[in-house]
This record gives sequence, structure tokens and C-alpha cells, in this order.
Amino acid sequence: MDIDVVTIFPGLVEGFVSWGVLGRALAAGRLNVRAHDLREWSSDRHRSVDDEPYGGGAGMVMSPAPFFEAVDAVREPGGHVVLLSAKGTKLDHQGAARLAGHAQLVLLCGRYEGVDERVAEVADEELSIGDFVLAGGELGALVVIEAVARLLPGVLGNEQSLSFESHAAGTLEYPQYTRPTEYRGLGVPPVLLSGDHGAIERWRREQSERLTRERRGPAPRAAER
Repeated sequence: MDIDVVTIFPGLVEGFVSWGVLGRALAAGRLNVRAHDLREWSSDRHRSVDDEPYGGGAGMVMSPAPFFEAVDAVREPGGHVVLLSAKGTKLDHQGAARLAGHAQLVLLCGRYEGVDERVAEVADEELSIGDFVLAGGELGALVVIEAVARLLPGVLGNEQSLSFESHAAGTLEYPQYTRPTEYRGLGVPPVLLSGDHGAIERWRREQSERLTRERRGPAPRAAER
């Protein structure tokens, strides 16, 4: 997959993706992430990408032209353009899986008081990582990159583990333990030490369902016929 990030702070993206799972995926050629400085598409000598809002108000608004020009320059045939926005649809596991099906993602990052509303017209969708405000779209873009990249074949190296993670099957993951068997008076559930794989599987399923009920609420009831 190719992922192009359009931002005024490309260094934020380049630093993040060079570590851990993403760094290994880049080195192995499973993923290609390119960070682009939005100012490359500014048309004035000061490389400005923002201006005062029409109608007045605090702060500055990012101009539409650099974003349109950037998308024209970096979007590949069939590329999917995403504007990171507090007004966008919330990202979830299903959304990440859907995005992972595209050959290219172009992620547009705003700053300041936001972007000119017309920028949404050049995007295929607007996406949010939650109902809170950040200084810019870069952190949202990085969340999208990691959530999507780890679903790509070969990135984790063990695709089987994906099916047991939180949200993969609509439930939260069961609790995990490792050595030592006791630490500061806190022990490991005996069933995990029993060697009874059937009992362990039942325990994990029960714990997953319990955590989901407690922390996400009951599952919606099926519609009656």
C-alpha cells in the first residue's frame, strides 16, 4: 500500500513511521509512506497556506488551493483521499479494514482553526479519530496509518493473531498474562496454568464477553421478525 500524507509538518510523520511495526513494514516493502509539505503547493513567495476567515472570527483558516493542487500531484489512479476532520465519521476497526482495501491512501492534515470547507470536495471522505480537538490532523493521520497498516498481509508476520484482538470480532480482547505466575500478590488465573485448552478457550470467550458488556454495553438485540 502507498500512503501519502499532506501536512505542514512532514517530519512528524517521517519520524513516527520509522519505528516498530511500521518501520519493519517499510523496510520489507510491505508499505510505502510519503510525507509531503503542503507549502510546496503554495502560490505566493511567503509559502502561505492560510488566511483570515470570511465573516471574521479568531484564528486562521487553511486555504483550499494548496490542498487541491497537492491532491492533483500525489493521487494515483484509484487513490482514496481522506480529510482528517473533527466533523468526520469516527474511525473504527471496520473502517480501518475498509481503508486497508485501497491501493493508495492520501491523508490531508489541517491546522489552525481548520480548513476551508471546499477542501472536503476534493476528499472522498472525512474521518475523525474521536470527539475531541487536536492542534492538527497529523496525529489522526498517524492513527489511521497504524490501524490500517497492521491489517495488511505480511505486516505483523502473524495474521492469525489479528482475529483475537479487540474489536476484530465485535468484542474486546480477553485478559493476557505472562511470567511470573505471581507478582506483588497478584496471580495468574489458575485455568491458564491448567493445560486444559478447552477450558482456557471457554474462559477467554467468557472474559471477552464480560469485558465487552462492562465497558461497551450490551450488544444490540437482533431485530424481531
